[in-house]
Amino acid sequence: MSFTTLTFELTTGSREAAVDITDRCDEFLREAAAGRDGLLNVFVPHATAGVAVIETGAGSDHDLLAALRELLPADDRWRHRHGSPGHGRDHVLPGLVAPHATLPVVDGRIALGTWQSVVLVDTNSDNPRRTVRLSFLG
Repeated sequence: MSFTTLTFELTTGSREAAVDITDRCDEFLREAAAGRDGLLNVFVPHATAGVAVIETGAGSDHDLLAALRELLPADDRWRHRHGSPGHGRDHVLPGLVAPHATLPVVDGRIALGTWQSVVLVDTNSDNPRRTVRLSFLG
């Protein structure tokens, strides 16, 4: 059994974002998995971001953000009140979009479905710098 980890940072910007990180995961696995089977864990160590496995490019990523806006409006209903108005909703996000995903790796590649991508979901405009930790267990 082997274990390899890589941490990288990205900027999500000043608006809600669903950032496709599948290519970064594939790049990591080329070296870490080297053609082996195992598990890839994707983790964002933030209280206001999550990881989703969804279709991108056909509007599903925008639909996810729209659904989150409906479920978690950026208004004054939240008890958590520091930061920009409605920021408390950002702290509820990880309860709906977990801050991690564990995915099967077969022959060194993520075993995703045809249209699936690994996406960092970030509704927090107060913190545009995000860290992602990738870990491969072979």
